Amino acid sequence: MLTKKRILFIANEMSPYLELTEFAETVNKLAIKSNDSGFEVRCIMPRFGVVNERRHRLHEVVRLSGINVSVDNDDFPLQIKVASLPNARLQVYFLDNEDLFKRKHIFHDENEKWFEDNSLRTVFFCKGALETVKKFGWPPDIIHCSGWMTGLIPLYIKTVYKKEPVFAHAKTVFTIGQSTFKEKLGNDFLRIANVHANIKDKDLLPFKESNNAAMFRGGAAYADAITFGAEKTDKKLGEEFHKVRGKQVIHFNAESDLSEYLQLYNDIAK
Repeated sequence: MLTKKRILFIANEMSPYLELTEFAETVNKLAIKSNDSGFEVRCIMPRFGVVNERRHRLHEVVRLSGINVSVDNDDFPLQIKVASLPNARLQVYFLDNEDLFKRKHIFHDENEKWFEDNSLRTVFFCKGALETVKKFGWPPDIIHCSGWMTGLIPLYIKTVYKKEPVFAHAKTVFTIGQSTFKEKLGNDFLRIANVHANIKDKDLLPFKESNNAAMFRGGAAYADAITFGAEKTDKKLGEEFHKVRGKQVIHFNAESDLSEYLQLYNDIAK
Protein backbone atom coordinates (compact mmCIF):
# COMPACT_ATOMS: atom_id res chain seq x y z
CA MET A 1 0.00 0.00 0.00
CA LEU A 2 1.37 3.39 -1.02
CA THR A 3 1.81 5.90 1.78
CA LYS A 4 0.20 9.30 1.28
CA LYS A 5 2.61 12.12 0.59
CA ARG A 6 2.57 14.71 3.35
CA ILE A 7 2.41 18.46 2.75
CA LEU A 8 2.97 21.01 5.48
CA PHE A 9 1.85 24.55 4.73
CA ILE A 10 3.58 27.20 6.86
CA ALA A 11 2.20 30.68 6.30
CA ASN A 12 1.83 33.95 8.15
CA GLU A 13 -1.67 34.32 6.71
CA MET A 14 -4.44 31.97 5.66
CA SER A 15 -8.16 32.42 5.02
CA PRO A 16 -10.43 32.61 6.93
CA TYR A 17 -8.20 33.33 9.93
CA LEU A 18 -6.08 36.22 8.65
CA GLU A 19 -6.07 37.92 5.25
CA LEU A 20 -3.26 40.37 4.66
CA THR A 21 -2.86 39.71 0.92
CA GLU A 22 -4.75 37.77 -1.73
CA PHE A 23 -2.45 34.79 -1.21
CA ALA A 24 -4.20 34.03 2.09
CA GLU A 25 -7.09 32.65 0.07
CA THR A 26 -4.72 30.74 -2.21
CA VAL A 27 -3.15 28.99 0.80
CA ASN A 28 -6.64 27.94 1.88
CA LYS A 29 -7.47 26.62 -1.59
CA LEU A 30 -4.11 24.85 -1.94
CA ALA A 31 -4.51 23.09 1.40
CA ILE A 32 -8.02 21.90 0.54
CA LYS A 33 -7.14 20.91 -3.02
CA SER A 34 -4.07 18.99 -1.84
CA ASN A 35 -6.12 17.25 0.84
CA ASP A 36 -8.84 16.34 -1.65
CA SER A 37 -6.20 15.05 -4.09
CA GLY A 38 -4.83 12.39 -1.78
CA PHE A 39 -2.13 14.26 0.10
CA GLU A 40 -2.00 14.30 3.88
CA VAL A 41 -2.07 17.97 4.86
CA ARG A 42 -1.35 20.06 7.93
CA CYS A 43 -1.01 23.84 8.26
CA ILE A 44 0.87 26.10 10.67
CA MET A 45 0.49 29.86 11.16
CA PRO A 46 1.02 32.41 13.96
CA ARG A 47 -1.78 33.01 16.44
CA PHE A 48 -1.75 36.78 16.12
CA GLY A 49 -3.99 38.55 18.62
CA VAL A 50 -6.36 39.57 15.82
CA VAL A 51 -7.27 35.91 15.18
CA ASN A 52 -10.60 35.36 16.91
CA GLU A 53 -10.28 32.18 18.97
CA ARG A 54 -13.99 31.87 19.78
CA ARG A 55 -15.22 32.40 16.24
CA HIS A 56 -12.72 29.98 14.74
CA ARG A 57 -12.96 27.49 17.62
CA LEU A 58 -9.29 27.33 18.50
CA HIS A 59 -8.31 25.16 21.43
CA GLU A 60 -4.98 24.33 23.01
CA VAL A 61 -3.26 21.06 22.12
CA VAL A 62 -2.23 19.81 25.55
CA ARG A 63 -0.12 16.92 24.21
CA LEU A 64 2.09 19.44 22.37
CA SER A 65 2.62 21.69 25.37
CA GLY A 66 5.95 22.14 27.09
CA ILE A 67 8.01 23.33 24.12
CA ASN A 68 10.42 26.20 24.75
CA VAL A 69 11.94 27.93 21.74
CA SER A 70 15.41 29.35 22.28
CA VAL A 71 16.03 32.62 20.42
CA ASP A 72 18.67 35.26 21.11
CA ASN A 73 19.86 33.56 24.33
CA ASP A 74 16.38 33.46 25.78
CA ASP A 75 13.73 30.75 26.06
CA PHE A 76 10.19 31.50 24.96
CA PRO A 77 7.31 29.17 25.88
CA LEU A 78 5.44 27.96 22.80
CA GLN A 79 1.72 27.45 23.10
CA ILE A 80 0.08 25.47 20.30
CA LYS A 81 -3.59 25.74 19.43
CA VAL A 82 -5.56 23.98 16.72
CA ALA A 83 -8.69 24.49 14.66
CA SER A 84 -10.37 22.52 11.89
CA LEU A 85 -10.40 24.34 8.58
CA PRO A 86 -14.04 25.04 7.67
CA ASN A 87 -15.47 22.73 5.00
CA ALA A 88 -12.34 20.56 5.06
CA ARG A 89 -11.09 17.69 7.16
CA LEU A 90 -7.69 19.10 7.99
CA GLN A 91 -6.03 20.79 10.93
CA VAL A 92 -4.54 24.26 11.23
CA TYR A 93 -2.08 24.72 14.10
CA PHE A 94 -1.53 28.18 15.59
CA LEU A 95 1.71 29.10 17.33
CA ASP A 96 1.30 31.46 20.25
CA ASN A 97 3.39 33.19 22.89
CA GLU A 98 2.13 35.62 25.50
CA ASP A 99 4.84 38.22 24.92
CA LEU A 100 5.17 38.00 21.15
CA PHE A 101 1.71 37.39 19.69
CA LYS A 102 -1.03 38.34 22.15
CA ARG A 103 -1.07 42.01 21.09
CA LYS A 104 -4.08 43.19 19.09
CA HIS A 105 -2.01 44.39 16.17
CA ILE A 106 0.07 42.41 13.69
CA PHE A 107 3.32 44.13 12.68
CA HIS A 108 2.56 47.78 13.54
CA ASP A 109 1.00 49.33 16.64
CA GLU A 110 -2.12 51.50 16.73
CA ASN A 111 0.00 54.46 15.55
CA GLU A 112 1.37 52.48 12.58
CA LYS A 113 4.77 52.21 14.26
CA TRP A 114 6.75 49.08 13.35
CA PHE A 115 7.20 46.72 16.29
CA GLU A 116 10.86 46.70 17.28
CA ASP A 117 10.70 42.98 18.10
CA ASN A 118 9.42 41.85 14.69
CA SER A 119 12.84 40.30 14.07
CA LEU A 120 12.53 38.24 17.24
CA ARG A 121 8.92 37.31 16.43
CA THR A 122 9.96 36.15 12.96
CA VAL A 123 12.77 33.91 14.18
CA PHE A 124 10.56 32.53 16.96
CA PHE A 125 7.85 31.64 14.46
CA CYS A 126 10.21 29.95 11.98
CA LYS A 127 12.05 27.95 14.61
CA GLY A 128 8.84 27.27 16.55
CA ALA A 129 7.13 25.86 13.46
CA LEU A 130 9.93 23.35 12.92
CA GLU A 131 10.08 22.42 16.60
CA THR A 132 6.32 21.82 16.45
CA VAL A 133 6.77 19.39 13.56
CA LYS A 134 9.43 17.55 15.57
CA LYS A 135 6.93 17.29 18.41
CA PHE A 136 4.31 15.95 15.97
CA GLY A 137 6.66 13.20 14.86
CA TRP A 138 5.08 13.76 11.46
CA PRO A 139 7.72 13.83 8.68
CA PRO A 140 6.57 16.07 5.81
CA ASP A 141 7.56 15.36 2.21
CA ILE A 142 6.86 18.95 1.18
CA ILE A 143 7.03 22.13 3.23
CA HIS A 144 5.35 24.99 1.38
CA CYS A 145 6.32 28.32 2.94
CA SER A 146 4.44 31.50 2.10
CA GLY A 147 4.63 35.00 3.52
CA TRP A 148 7.81 36.92 4.27
CA MET A 149 7.74 35.76 7.88
CA THR A 150 8.54 32.19 6.76
CA GLY A 151 11.66 33.21 4.83
CA LEU A 152 14.16 31.59 7.19
CA ILE A 153 12.59 28.13 7.09
CA PRO A 154 14.24 26.81 3.88
CA LEU A 155 17.63 27.89 5.28
CA TYR A 156 16.95 26.23 8.63
CA ILE A 157 15.90 22.99 6.91
CA LYS A 158 19.22 22.89 5.07
CA THR A 159 21.36 23.77 8.09
CA VAL A 160 20.03 23.58 11.64
CA TYR A 161 17.54 20.76 11.00
CA LYS A 162 19.25 18.86 8.18
CA LYS A 163 20.13 15.91 10.43
CA GLU A 164 16.72 15.71 12.11
CA PRO A 165 15.04 12.43 11.01
CA VAL A 166 11.64 14.12 10.71
CA PHE A 167 13.01 16.42 7.98
CA ALA A 168 15.26 13.86 6.27
CA HIS A 169 13.22 13.78 3.05
CA ALA A 170 11.55 17.21 3.22
CA LYS A 171 11.65 19.43 0.17
CA THR A 172 10.78 23.12 0.46
CA VAL A 173 8.65 25.31 -1.78
CA PHE A 174 8.78 29.06 -1.20
CA THR A 175 6.28 31.61 -2.49
CA ILE A 176 7.43 35.13 -3.28
CA GLY A 177 4.47 37.38 -2.57
CA GLN A 178 3.69 41.05 -2.74
CA SER A 179 5.65 43.44 -0.54
CA THR A 180 3.67 44.56 2.49
CA PHE A 181 6.09 46.64 4.57
CA LYS A 182 8.81 49.23 3.98
CA GLU A 183 10.62 49.03 7.29
CA LYS A 184 13.67 46.92 8.16
CA LEU A 185 13.82 44.10 10.68
CA GLY A 186 16.74 45.84 12.34
CA ASN A 187 20.51 45.73 12.61
CA ASP A 188 20.33 42.77 14.97
CA PHE A 189 18.22 40.57 12.68
CA LEU A 190 21.09 38.51 11.23
CA ARG A 191 22.49 37.89 14.70
CA ILE A 192 19.11 36.80 16.05
CA ALA A 193 18.46 34.64 12.97
CA ASN A 194 21.74 32.78 13.48
CA VAL A 195 20.27 30.27 15.91
CA HIS A 196 22.82 27.48 15.53
CA ALA A 197 26.50 26.82 14.90
CA ASN A 198 25.56 25.05 11.64
CA ILE A 199 24.64 28.43 10.18
CA LYS A 200 27.62 30.34 8.82
CA ASP A 201 27.67 34.10 8.32
CA LYS A 202 27.77 33.61 4.56
CA ASP A 203 24.56 31.56 4.74
CA LEU A 204 22.70 34.66 5.88
CA LEU A 205 23.94 36.94 3.08
CA PRO A 206 20.66 36.76 1.09
CA PHE A 207 18.94 38.27 4.16
CA LYS A 208 21.50 41.03 4.72
CA GLU A 209 19.20 43.93 3.79
CA SER A 210 16.77 42.74 6.50
CA ASN A 211 13.76 44.08 4.61
CA ASN A 212 10.70 42.62 2.89
CA ALA A 213 12.55 41.79 -0.33
CA ALA A 214 15.44 40.20 1.59
CA MET A 215 13.09 37.83 3.40
CA PHE A 216 11.65 36.71 0.07
CA ARG A 217 15.14 36.49 -1.46
CA GLY A 218 16.46 34.32 1.35
CA GLY A 219 13.47 32.00 1.28
CA ALA A 220 13.70 31.56 -2.49
CA ALA A 221 17.49 31.13 -2.44
CA TYR A 222 17.33 28.07 -0.18
CA ALA A 223 14.04 26.55 -1.34
CA ASP A 224 13.94 23.54 -3.68
CA ALA A 225 11.23 25.19 -5.79
CA ILE A 226 9.85 28.73 -6.13
CA THR A 227 6.42 30.13 -6.85
CA PHE A 228 5.18 33.68 -7.34
CA GLY A 229 2.04 34.43 -5.36
CA ALA A 230 1.05 37.82 -6.75
CA GLU A 231 0.91 39.67 -10.04
CA LYS A 232 2.98 42.51 -8.64
CA THR A 233 6.08 41.46 -6.74
CA ASP A 234 9.42 43.19 -6.22
CA LYS A 235 10.84 43.83 -9.70
CA LYS A 236 14.39 42.78 -8.80
CA LEU A 237 13.14 39.54 -7.28
CA GLY A 238 11.11 38.85 -10.40
CA GLU A 239 14.21 39.19 -12.54
CA GLU A 240 16.40 37.26 -10.12
CA PHE A 241 14.09 34.26 -9.72
CA HIS A 242 12.23 34.27 -13.04
CA LYS A 243 14.26 31.26 -14.02
CA VAL A 244 16.63 29.42 -11.70
CA ARG A 245 18.84 26.60 -12.84
CA GLY A 246 17.96 23.35 -11.08
CA LYS A 247 14.72 24.66 -9.58
CA GLN A 248 11.17 24.53 -10.79
CA VAL A 249 9.50 27.94 -10.85
CA ILE A 250 5.75 28.59 -11.02
CA HIS A 251 4.76 32.05 -12.16
CA PHE A 252 1.62 33.82 -11.04
CA ASN A 253 -1.55 33.03 -12.95
CA ALA A 254 -4.77 34.59 -11.68
CA GLU A 255 -6.86 32.12 -13.72
CA SER A 256 -5.08 29.03 -12.42
CA ASP A 257 -6.98 26.08 -10.91
CA LEU A 258 -3.77 25.41 -8.92
CA SER A 259 -3.20 22.02 -10.55
CA GLU A 260 0.37 23.09 -11.43
CA TYR A 261 1.10 23.21 -7.69
CA LEU A 262 -0.03 19.61 -7.25
CA GLN A 263 2.21 18.61 -10.14
CA LEU A 264 5.10 20.48 -8.51
CA TYR A 265 4.53 18.74 -5.18
CA ASN A 266 4.51 15.35 -6.89
CA ASP A 267 7.61 16.15 -8.92
CA ILE A 268 9.85 17.25 -6.08
CA ALA A 269 8.59 14.70 -3.55
CA LYS A 270 9.78 11.76 -5.66
